[in-house]
Amino acid sequence: MVGNTYPYTIQDWVEDITLASENGIDGFALNIGKEEWQISRVADCYEAARRARTSQPFRVFLSLDMTSIPGASVDDALLIRDHVSRFAGHPHQLRFIGKVLLSTFSGGKSRFGQKDLNSAWNFVKGVVEAAVGKIHFVPAFFIDPARYPAVSSMDGFFNWNGGWPTRLTPQSPRHEIRMPRLDGDLVHLKHLGGRTFMAAVTPWFFTHYGPDSWNKNWIYRGDDWLFVRRWEQLIAMRDQIDIVQIISYNDYGESHYVGPIKGAQPNSQAWVDGFPHEPWLHLAKYYARAFKEGVYPAIEADTIYMWARPHLKSAVTDDPVPRPRDWELTDDMIWVVVFAMAPAVVTTSSSDDGHDAQIVEVPSGVSKLSHQVDPKGSMRVRMERDGVLVAQCTPERHGFRFQERPGVYSFNVYCAMSGP
Repeated sequence: MVGNTYPYTIQDWVEDITLASENGIDGFALNIGKEEWQISRVADCYEAARRARTSQPFRVFLSLDMTSIPGASVDDALLIRDHVSRFAGHPHQLRFIGKVLLSTFSGGKSRFGQKDLNSAWNFVKGVVEAAVGKIHFVPAFFIDPARYPAVSSMDGFFNWNGGWPTRLTPQSPRHEIRMPRLDGDLVHLKHLGGRTFMAAVTPWFFTHYGPDSWNKNWIYRGDDWLFVRRWEQLIAMRDQIDIVQIISYNDYGESHYVGPIKGAQPNSQAWVDGFPHEPWLHLAKYYARAFKEGVYPAIEADTIYMWARPHLKSAVTDDPVPRPRDWELTDDMIWVVVFAMAPAVVTTSSSDDGHDAQIVEVPSGVSKLSHQVDPKGSMRVRMERDGVLVAQCTPERHGFRFQERPGVYSFNVYCAMSGP
């Protein structure tokens, strides 16, 4: 989200690119809006990609935020042309099948003064390609997939909403809410006719803006080890997927960031500050490698990952913004993922006196565990082998405890992982 990088220097970009590359990410999709300062930050990112000392060249491409760029006139098309042409020849511009990759967030209602969607984006492509040569256009239009055969302007499609079970409501049957299917890609693949498909993988979603702000206040169910389950699904169907985009590196306002908390938040400090997500970035490294190579790598270290919300979903606060819509969909659980080099014994607990401890024998490889939240406690996991402690994760050491009476409704999560 370039909109969250207002105070960034080139060095900030270098740090993000280095960290992302170390964790299996090959490039950044830069969500760019209409503000003039954003293009300067984009230029800094491209320059940082050149300077960063990564093991593989780090690639960058533009994702036009069409909820910000008006998309109403020829001038808007010329703006897009200018943005794309500025970076098309850059050595770190991502090219797909030899063409400059261009994406969007939204844009299904943009017309640029033309008669319909397809005419509009064919017009934009023509304007851009006259300046830079062929582009490969993979937008995230929120339109009926049955329309795809008639939208020749698309060279592919980015299923931005594919990572969450967005169709769930509190009225959904319980068996559908628990471990929901993530099958939203299939209808897009059916209608794309072999064109490029970019899939989304994401760990969470919670946004909490009141009517006096952006008026966005809802959750999607991120339970059931969503991030891991979605990666597993994409790896299983990797032959049908060309690109995987992680949503997101730094979208703090929607709580699905996997990078460090830095830059300029969009007034999301109340539910973001103090809630690190970088363990998800480390977790993604394992699955990104499996997706790219087609085989799961060997576990190289005993590691525990876990995350949980800071309070029960029914907790009461003095927050002037009410509980988020669909708050009923989540469960009061600690979600745990264990990487074990060999069979081990894992103990999970949440209460301070350990009376709720659960002991599980796990095999070598990856195991998914969960534990009920004790609202008066914290979260603790230990892994032992032959009576020897090989990994433990106790975020209470860093100040995390569940809140019985929180100051605000926060359906974000605290992520933690064991150290070496």
